[in-house]
Amino acid sequence: MSRFVIITTDTSFEQRVRAAVAGGLHGNVQRLPESTINGTPQDIVHQDPAEPPEVVILGPGVSTDEALKLATVLDLQFPEVSVILAADATPELVLTAMRSGIRDIVSPGTEASELRILLERACLSAAGRRRGLSNPTNPDYEAGRVIAVMSPKGGVGKTTVATNLATGLGKLTPMGVVIVDLDVQFGDVASALSLHPEHTLVDAVTGAAAHDAMVLKAFLTVHVSGIYALCAPLNPNEADLVTADHISHLIAQLATEFKYVVIDTAPGLGELALAALEQASDVVWVVGMDIPSIKGLRTGFSVLDELNLVPQGRHVVLNFASRHNGLNIQDIEATLRVPVDIVLPLSTSVPFATNKGVPMLQDGPRNAVSKNLRKLVDRFEPIRGTSLKKLHRRVVVS
Repeated sequence: MSRFVIITTDTSFEQRVRAAVAGGLHGNVQRLPESTINGTPQDIVHQDPAEPPEVVILGPGVSTDEALKLATVLDLQFPEVSVILAADATPELVLTAMRSGIRDIVSPGTEASELRILLERACLSAAGRRRGLSNPTNPDYEAGRVIAVMSPKGGVGKTTVATNLATGLGKLTPMGVVIVDLDVQFGDVASALSLHPEHTLVDAVTGAAAHDAMVLKAFLTVHVSGIYALCAPLNPNEADLVTADHISHLIAQLATEFKYVVIDTAPGLGELALAALEQASDVVWVVGMDIPSIKGLRTGFSVLDELNLVPQGRHVVLNFASRHNGLNIQDIEATLRVPVDIVLPLSTSVPFATNKGVPMLQDGPRNAVSKNLRKLVDRFEPIRGTSLKKLHRRVVVS
């Protein structure tokens, strides 16, 4: 089965594509002659009618104009096929390519490891399109699960929990997870994941990306663990460019493209955090083992009850837990009037992982912290998540 078809004159790029597929993807790579770029989509798709390709890669070494023309017709006649363009991207080319139905643009010099991620993403997109085409009016379609990670105060490890949650979910659903940094002034998702984004939240909510989901995906940053990230603005002065309406629209866009949307909010209940809550199916509350943090969370619960902004799924994570600070879990649960779901013990391995920019669930030690972070991830596994939410509603004391 040739899931991947490539039209290129660059043998080095072809070899890297083949290495990417051999490194973890199923199926074969079929190279077609350069002249195919001037042909019709049928020349590509009907090479093997029994097993049509899922991903078509155009370039490098072929005419970009001809590649765009072919992609446009291919998208109209065979929308279930994902098309990737291998070329040096410019803002003008990105817009033209996405409007032509191209799934992604990749640099001709991209290494095999990154090519594998892009090809896997293209395969997932092709599978999603096939499902939609087979039953376009499916009433059982569900948008992605939106998980807001929140805390009443800063310094309780919220970003650490959010990035580990996203990384863990990425192992359940490769290329199906995106994490959004809504701390628009001092967001740390980029540093926590050791990312250097070319585009940020501001780019995603302004211009063409706000109106075209395919363009929006081009502004996401790919992490080595197989998740996507939309990082906070690099300049805090840009925070005012992002509004609550922007966030509501952005989350709705992402939920149509990803199975899980993890949102790392700023501390407190600001305007953007409330906009995220309106879209969220779940909230992970992170609280420290100190009285100000616990009281702050209790106050936050009361405010959200009054605003009727309490999502169905509520998950409380107690961070920095220790037996030596004068409090116990029973005291905390009595104050919050809700159960503590996950306990993360105080550990020196957490700041070490944070300083490395490598989440515990990506490449961390096997200890109590990583074990309990995996328990948090398990709460969102589709089958377990349903039973956990029902149990949670039964035991919560209002």
